[in-house]
Amino acid sequence: MPLVVIDGRDAHGSELRGWGRYARSLLGGLAAVDLRGLQLRVVRAGGLGPELAFEQLKLPLLLLRRRAALVHSPNCFLPLRRPCPGVVTIHDLAFEQWPADFSPLTRTKYRRLVPLAARSAERVICPSRFTRDDLVARYGVEPAKVRVIPEAAALPLGDERWFDHGEASPAPYLLAVGDLRRKKNLAALVRAFADLWRDAGVPHRLVLAGLDTGEGARLRALAAQAPVEITGYLDDLRLDALMRGAELLVHPCPYEGFGLVALEAMARGTPVLAARAGALPETAGDAAAYFEPHDPTDLGRQLLALLTDDQARSELSRRGLARAAEFSWQRTAAETAAVYRELL
Repeated sequence: MPLVVIDGRDAHGSELRGWGRYARSLLGGLAAVDLRGLQLRVVRAGGLGPELAFEQLKLPLLLLRRRAALVHSPNCFLPLRRPCPGVVTIHDLAFEQWPADFSPLTRTKYRRLVPLAARSAERVICPSRFTRDDLVARYGVEPAKVRVIPEAAALPLGDERWFDHGEASPAPYLLAVGDLRRKKNLAALVRAFADLWRDAGVPHRLVLAGLDTGEGARLRALAAQAPVEITGYLDDLRLDALMRGAELLVHPCPYEGFGLVALEAMARGTPVLAARAGALPETAGDAAAYFEPHDPTDLGRQLLALLTDDQARSELSRRGLARAAEFSWQRTAAETAAVYRELL
C-alpha cells in the first residue's frame, strides 16, 4: 500500500494561525474521506535542531527509511532532494509582497527556498486562483502542475452558551482578526474608525484580535482617544466567541492568498466588509461588502453605511452563511487525496 508522508508539524503548534489551522483541518478531513488504498503517516514534530535541518535533511532520511511513495509539505518547505515525488501547498507569497513584515532570517528562508520548492514539486496546491497566478508570474512555475483547492472555515464553532459568559459586552464592536503586521492594513482601518467615532459619533469599539508583532504602539497612537482594543493572541474558544458577537468583521488586507478570516466570520453569520483585492473577492463572492483599498476615504464611507443600515448587515449575514456552506474540509481533503493519486 503506497505510503504518503505529511509534514504535519504546523497542525500541532501551541498557537495556531492560518497555516496551522489549514494543516489541522486537512488532516482531520483526510482521516474522514475514502483514501482508496493510500496509507498516511503524519510527522508531528521535527525534534531538536533548526527547522531547516529537519526539512532538508532529516525528513528526506525518514522518507527513505519508510519507503514513502509521496511527501506533502502543507506550508511551503518541501525537501528539495527527496526519494519520492513531492506535493507542496503554498498559501500566498506575502513574504515577497511585504518583506518588511518578516524577520531577516525568516524572509531569507522563504525567498530562497519557496521558489525552489515550487519549481521542484511534482504538484503545487494553492487555495485560490489569485495565489496560483501570483506563483506562476513571480516564479515561472508550470501552470499545468498547479492545483487550486479552496480551504474552508477552520476555527471550531463553539457553544453559544459559553459566549454569553465570555466576550459578551453591551457595547457593540467591530472586529479585525490577524497578527498586527503592516500587510494587514490595520492603520487604514484604525484611522477610518477613529474619524467615524469622532465625527459621526458611532457608539462602537474597534477590537483588533491578533498578536502584536510591533505595530501595536503605532495603531494606538493613530487611534488617539477612540476606543481601539488590542487583545493579543486568542485561543479558539475566545476567538470564536469574539467573532460571534461582532457587529461587523472588517478585513482590510490588500494582499490575501485566500481570506480564511472572512470565511470564518461568514460561517458564524457575522457580516463582512473586505478590501476588494487579492483573493478576497474570489473567496467571499457577493456575500461580503467591499471597499477600494487604495481609496483613503472609501473604507470610512462603507463602514458608516453598514453601521447605520441594519437591513444591509442582515442581508450580508444571510449571504455569508450560505457562502461559507459552499466550502468544506471534506471537499478539500478529497481533492487533495486526488492530487496524491495523480502522482501514484
